[in-house]
Amino acid sequence: SKSPSPRQNMPVRYFIMKSSNLQNIDISQQKGIWSTMPNNERKLNGAFQEGSTVYLIFSVQGSGHFQGFARMGSAIGCEKSQDWGSAGFGGVFKVEWIRKETIPFQFAHHLLNPWNDSKKVQ
Repeated sequence: SKSPSPRQNMPVRYFIMKSSNLQNIDISQQKGIWSTMPNNERKLNGAFQEGSTVYLIFSVQGSGHFQGFARMGSAIGCEKSQDWGSAGFGGVFKVEWIRKETIPFQFAHHLLNPWNDSKKVQ
């Protein structure tokens, strides 16, 4: 018999992170960081600080694909990154990339989001 994982009873939260371009995804994968718009920060920080394991599923807008997923590795701080220029992003936080792969939305069409009128996850 296996002993239970120490995180087995921890809540898990999932967020779809839309990027305006593939370059931001590449920077994130290379540097292990991400930055989002300030209006998303409270929700992400709340999930992270409540002790949830927070998974971020990345997709470039208009691509029709997911580009991979990562685990949120730190709370979002006040420090900004110049990697994304001055596009109105908030603070930087660490991400630990788990899978870097392009996956067409059609492979996830069976997944429905009950918090978004049971729409397809994409």
